[in-house]
Amino acid sequence: MLYPNFRFLTRQQFIYLNFCLLIMLKAIILIGGPIKGTRFRPLSLELAKPLFPVAGFPVIYHHIEACSKVPDIKEVILIGFFQPNDALTRFINSAQMEFKIQIRYLQEYTALGTAGGLYHFRDQILAGQPDHFFVMNSDVCGDFPLKEMLQAHRKRVKGSYCTILGIEATRQQSLNYGCIVENKDTHEVLHYVEKPETYISTTINGGVYLFSPEIFQPLEHIFKQNLDSKYSCKEGRFDVFGFDPNVSTSEVIRLEQDIFVPLASSGKLFVYDTKRFWSQIKSTGAAIYANRHYLAIYQTTHKDRLAANGEGKPKIIGDVTIHPTAQIHPTAVLGPNVSIGKYANIGEGVRVRESIVLEGATLQDHSCVLYSIIGWNAVVGSWTRVEGTPNDPNPNKPFAKIEVTSIFTNDGKLNPSITVIGSNVQIPSEVVILNSIVLPDKSLSGSYKNQIIL
Repeated sequence: MLYPNFRFLTRQQFIYLNFCLLIMLKAIILIGGPIKGTRFRPLSLELAKPLFPVAGFPVIYHHIEACSKVPDIKEVILIGFFQPNDALTRFINSAQMEFKIQIRYLQEYTALGTAGGLYHFRDQILAGQPDHFFVMNSDVCGDFPLKEMLQAHRKRVKGSYCTILGIEATRQQSLNYGCIVENKDTHEVLHYVEKPETYISTTINGGVYLFSPEIFQPLEHIFKQNLDSKYSCKEGRFDVFGFDPNVSTSEVIRLEQDIFVPLASSGKLFVYDTKRFWSQIKSTGAAIYANRHYLAIYQTTHKDRLAANGEGKPKIIGDVTIHPTAQIHPTAVLGPNVSIGKYANIGEGVRVRESIVLEGATLQDHSCVLYSIIGWNAVVGSWTRVEGTPNDPNPNKPFAKIEVTSIFTNDGKLNPSITVIGSNVQIPSEVVILNSIVLPDKSLSGSYKNQIIL
């Protein structure tokens, strides 16, 4: 690296150089806790959803990788209420070594809402006096434009608190998200409504934010307001929030309703719009959808992660990632949009498409897996077909997002979805498993269709 000769710098150049050297950013990833991820079961019974592998890496790995590309981010903080565990510790240690960035986990004593954890750990976040800090929800995935958000935020008027990542949605689907009305010239947020009952705007909240430290002023105001309400409006055993009074509900702060709604039209809240890939990961079907898009992103960012055709190798169609420890028979056909995990064993003549095969799983000879997730150490017998139904956005509607459907229909039947095979499940040869969810440690004896196998 070439260092400037300070003797020949003007006073303005010296001040600017010192400013550049002192710039410090942080990133906070909100990972939730064990009461979340119910639509991700049975997979979340084995592994926390933020650590579930999509396109060969845990969901939050993609967040951290995006953060590592912003030069001035010095620390990534994970906030949630999971108990510390070996899987999380191993992930943090591995990510720190790979990205050469400090990563820490801060555990909430209970669920504190989307902003309560930020306020609770404010001293940790503000340590080192960061100029700005990103906040990212762990249940979103995408081609995150963090550098562009930072450039836009720095151009705002002095005193702006926050820039929200804005995503375009359809009119109908926008009702399921936080909706943003913006000034198209200045991109100031004029109106914000969380999950409105009627149409407000097709610009929705993408769950990624860039804050200035001044955001803790309205957070402190809400905290004190909640504290006053708790002590002045308590009735009987339960306070106005409906929580047990032994829990400090003053610390439960909702970023969307408590902060964004009152900040709209104040000149302190802005939006950065992007048309890059973005989706929520609320369900197992969304994991398959996210897997497809992250693999497509690898075409431009990490082509080395994608498998290629060659002599003695399986036939690859489209985007496929295979862990180096996996054993794949050369007559197998994989793809498009397939991820094969550690120590997986794929037999002769196997066909896999639009699926995720997790660590240690075995697909015996001539089995077929379509639109499915095969759990850890599960075994699919020879000549067996495991198939699900994709839940993709409507291709005929621009900006359509993946639908988050309930598990059951109104008449109590299982909604068609991808098939999910839990860990250590044994599926016999020559059967068909269609649109079903199989909980861990089951040994099936036949074919199943549209069932949850407990």
